Formats: sequence, C-alpha cells, structure tokens
Amino acid sequence: MRPLEGIKIIDLSQAYAGPFATQNLADHGAEVIKIERPGAGDQVRTWKPIKNGESGFHVMLNRNKKGMTLDLKQEDGKEILRKLLADADVIVENYKLGVMDRLGFSYEEMKKINPGIIYANITGFGINGPLAERPCYDIVAQAMGGIMDVTGPADGEPTKIGPAIADSYTGAMLCIGILIALYRREKTGEGCHIDVAMVDTMISVLDHFLIDYTINGEINSRSGNNDQAIAPFDSFRTKNGMCVIACGTDAMFEKLCGLIGRPDLLEDERFSTNVNRCNNYGALKPELEAWTSEKSESELENILVNAGIPFGNIQNMEQLANNPQTKARNMLWEVDQPGMGKVVVTGTPIKMSYEEDKLIKAAPSLGEDNDIILSALGYSQNDIIGLKEKGVI
Repeated sequence: MRPLEGIKIIDLSQAYAGPFATQNLADHGAEVIKIERPGAGDQVRTWKPIKNGESGFHVMLNRNKKGMTLDLKQEDGKEILRKLLADADVIVENYKLGVMDRLGFSYEEMKKINPGIIYANITGFGINGPLAERPCYDIVAQAMGGIMDVTGPADGEPTKIGPAIADSYTGAMLCIGILIALYRREKTGEGCHIDVAMVDTMISVLDHFLIDYTINGEINSRSGNNDQAIAPFDSFRTKNGMCVIACGTDAMFEKLCGLIGRPDLLEDERFSTNVNRCNNYGALKPELEAWTSEKSESELENILVNAGIPFGNIQNMEQLANNPQTKARNMLWEVDQPGMGKVVVTGTPIKMSYEEDKLIKAAPSLGEDNDIILSALGYSQNDIIGLKEKGVI
C-alpha cells in the first residue's frame, strides 16, 4: 500500500507549479483527479518537447493522475465540482486571484460543502498585498523574487536560472503545506486554506544574499559560479573542460593546499580563514586554477574525490542521463504514453524504504476518465451523453 492511498485530490491547477505539487502526491498514492477545460485542456499540453503531437511536459507533470474535463462556467459543471468536493480531501488551484470566488467556490463556500476540505492555492504574489492581482509566470517570479539579480557573471546581465525553479520550488512548498494540513486535520478534524506564492518562495531561498542586506546593509552583486559565503566554492578550468570544487571548511582548504603543493597559501593572512578567503577570492582563484588547468577532469576527479574533497563534473543532459548514479537512483522513469510510445521522464527524489519506486500510470489524455468519474458520482450514461452535448465535459 502506498502511503497516500485514500487521499482524494481535486486538481484544478494548470501549467507547472500546481501540477508539480499534485504529481508528487500522486507518485505516492494519492488519487488525483486533474480537471481541464473541455477542448483545449491544460496549456502545458502545448509546451515543448513535442512528440507525435503530445507534450513531454504534460507527461512529466501529470503522470499517475486521472483526467477529467469540466466547464466551470456552466452550472452543470459547477454542480459536478460540488459533488467531487463533497468527499475530497484537498482541492488545488492556481487561477488568478478572485477567479474561484467569481465561480462561486471561495474557501468559505467550499467549507459549506465539506467542512474538512483543504483548499490549496498557488498565486504569483499571494492573496494579499498591492501586487496580489498581477499574473505571474516563472521568469516573473525569478525576477521579482531577487533570483535574477544575483545570478549570472559579475560583468553580465541578470540571468534566469535555467530550469523553472520558481514553479518547481513553489510546487514543492505547496506539497509540503498540503501534507502539514492533512496531518493537522488528523488531530483537529479541521480543514484549512493554504496560500503559497511564487515570489515568496523565491525570497525564501535567497540565503546569504538577503541576510547580507538585512544584517549588514550589504547588497551583493552577481559573481558567476562563485559562492560569496564560502571559498573556494566555484567552477574551475581544467585541461579539457570545467569542473567544480567545494571546500566548505578550513580543514578541507588545508587539505586542498597540500594536494596542490601550495602550503604557502595557508600562511597567507588573506586566505587563513573562510571569511578572509571570501574577501580576497579574486586573488585566490588564479592560484588554484593554475593547478586545475594543468590536469584533465578525470585526473582531478581521482585526486580530489580520493582525498574527500567535494568535486563535480559539469554534466550535460546526455552525460547525466547515462550516468550510473542516475540509473542507480532510479531518477529516470520510462513511461508508455499513449500517442508517444515509450518516453523517459524524471523520477521522484523521495525514496521510501517501504514502497517500490516506480510509475503507476501514464499522464491522462484529455478527459480520459470522464465516464468513470461521473458514473461514480451517480450520473447515468444518458446524463453523461447530455453533458458532452452541452460542452460541460
């Protein structure tokens, strides 16, 4: 038995952040009913990569879910949602602020249908504040949440982090919030409203960049791959590419100086402590790179890993996908997706000792489970045909 079996989630969310949250819950056994617009479906269905007209993004974010279409602007569609809510545990949505209220599904209205319901929503800026009603996507959240200002080369422009981390981090935070709310309900019997904002999430992961300002009034600029709080903690040139080396303690730096034959660096006051190394990193990096640039990546890996110093190759997607460690951790799942055939998507990083780490169900086609879900709610076959004719489903 999977740990979340018996938990029923109504997923009205689309795009990335909300579906990422519910995907993680579905991976561990929750029954997730993904509701999409009739005809069009979730916008993510149009996002690359596309194979045979199907989106890999959709496959990744909506595996293990049931699929249903529903027009919530029609009264029949609203009535179906009310019936779904009656025995649901959680409803998730990421509409613009006010949409659910206008549809007649505010948290207060939902509680009348199901007092124990957990209403979880993601917005760009949260449900209050002067920017609450603004629309948002990942790049907007990275920009306004401070991430872009501290990312990129020192002499370059503010840079978005490659993956959509505002979406995925916010989805992860919503997932945590849902689990907290479910645990609280076990003890109190009460549901709640969970409000998670993308910009808030980006602020929460700014680590030293923000507290340098709040504590010391310092505004740190971009510094490429160098970590401004720890040194050396950076990328370095090698004979045949690039690598990263991370010395998180003075003891590690002392060991590194011994490996490169530079004990004199330890005697230099500029490099004697982590704080001093950070303050004088412009002088330290060339000394270290003079050594790394004379060796290949494989040579450096052998020397540093054997010495217990954190080292990493900068892997491209081909190298990552074929790395034995990736395979050993089962971080790539093969999905037999209708319309696409066998495709590979990212697996879950949450490994449990008591359950097998595997995919259960491919992502649903648009409205795939309409008939099954509606029949379970008491709708006859003629009722379902009528709903289709009216465009409700």
